[in-house]
Amino acid sequence: MKILCISDQIDPLVYSAALKQRFGDVDLVISAGDLPMDYLGFIVSTLNKPLLFVFGNHDLKEFSYYCPEPEDRLRARNFRDGTDAVGESGAIHIGFSTRRECGLLFVGLGGSLKYNNGRNQYSEFQMRLRILRLIPSLLWNRLFHGRFLDILVTHAPPRGIHDKEDACHRGFKSFLWFMKTFKPAYLVHGHIHLYDLTALRSTRFGNTLVVNAYSHYLIEIGDRA
Repeated sequence: MKILCISDQIDPLVYSAALKQRFGDVDLVISAGDLPMDYLGFIVSTLNKPLLFVFGNHDLKEFSYYCPEPEDRLRARNFRDGTDAVGESGAIHIGFSTRRECGLLFVGLGGSLKYNNGRNQYSEFQMRLRILRLIPSLLWNRLFHGRFLDILVTHAPPRGIHDKEDACHRGFKSFLWFMKTFKPAYLVHGHIHLYDLTALRSTRFGNTLVVNAYSHYLIEIGDRA
C-alpha cells in the first residue's frame, strides 16, 4: 500500500493539474497538519482517495468545526462517534481518535507543545491525558485486529527525534512512551520545516519508523522491517 504524506507547506508538485498523473497510484493520503482545508479538498476531489488529517498549531480556521467546545455536549459526542468527522472538503479528521481505513488502524494526535497558550497547544500532561483516553480503543483494536494500531499521525514530533530546542518546536516525550507501548509501524508528523529537502526525513525508533511529512513524502507499508 502506498501512502502520500503531506504537512506544513503547499507543495507545487501536489497542488497541480498533474496531481493525478504523479500520485494517482496512492491508496491513501495523510495530512500531519498546518495545511488549509481547500488544499486538502483539492487533493480529495482530484485523487478520489481517503485523506486523514490532524490539525497543527497554525491554520486553525476550521478547528472549531471539527473540535467543538466542551459545553456543546451533543455535537462533541457526535465527533467522538465519527459522525461529523468528514467536513465539506471530504477529508477525515482523526485528531485524538482512532480510525480504521483501507485495512489500516490509525490514531491521530494533533497540535503542538504549549508555547504561547494558543489553540491546539498542549502541555505534556494534557497530551498524556489525551493518550490515556484512547487506551480503551487501542485495546479494542488489539483484541479484534491483533494489533493496537499501524500508523500514529501527529503534528509535533516526538521529543529528541526531528524536533528542535526552541519552545515552539520541541517534541512530546509522551510520544516516545506511546511508541514503546503500542508499537505503531509508523509515526507520521509535521511541524518541523525542512529548508534542505536532502535533510533527514525518517528515523527508526524501536518498532516505529518516524517520518517527517513536510511538503510531501511517500511511504509504502511493505517497507516495514
